[in-house]
Amino acid sequence: MLQLLTFLVEKLSLLSNFKLFESSWSDAGGKERPAAQRGPPPPLLRGDLLEVPRSLFTHYGIYLGDNKVAHLIPDILPVFTNDAKLISSVVTNKRLILGCMYRCATVRVDTLEDFAYGSSVMVNNMDKMTKKHSFNNEDVAKRAERLIGSTPYSLLWNNCEHFVTYCRYGCAASRQTEKFCECLKSIIRDQRSVVATGLLGVVSIVCFGMAPSTTLAAVLVPFTLWMAG
Repeated sequence: MLQLLTFLVEKLSLLSNFKLFESSWSDAGGKERPAAQRGPPPPLLRGDLLEVPRSLFTHYGIYLGDNKVAHLIPDILPVFTNDAKLISSVVTNKRLILGCMYRCATVRVDTLEDFAYGSSVMVNNMDKMTKKHSFNNEDVAKRAERLIGSTPYSLLWNNCEHFVTYCRYGCAASRQTEKFCECLKSIIRDQRSVVATGLLGVVSIVCFGMAPSTTLAAVLVPFTLWMAG
């Protein structure tokens, strides 16, 4: 039992310190990521790749010039209304989370201030970390402009990082989701997960009775984790 409690504490500690969608573009030498600069913003060029921290993840966009940024962001509001003025308002975290759940997103154009959402902006930081060659800035901006409009959202296959990497490098990729998947794999491969889910299954049977919904979960989940590990 002590071993199980230790396992649970370890995993809770891991998740509490792990920013679910934090950018993990890093160089081979393991150098520290440069800090975002506060104060006067750097001069921006059309086609620059912008990066801002937002809650549990890092958000990305493409600068279009004239203080405008194109970015892919989940938003639930277009599901309920066609009011362009209402939809064009700043996407709050609540709208964003519900959009993620409903898998509804938009490549939209916002002001730099609305895009930043109160955070400091990093410019072309990904260029320093990735080995991929970037298109010239004008081509990057045009690629972003062609994608403006509604799009299905997928945490793993079509998020804001996929959008900017496609526009700038021609290949959609997301290191944030790769990092998230690596974390999940490390949890699944730990055989103590089998013990933990097995005990939770027994508890659910005791609390809710012997039923297909509880019994199947109590057997299949630990078995699947055991086989995966």
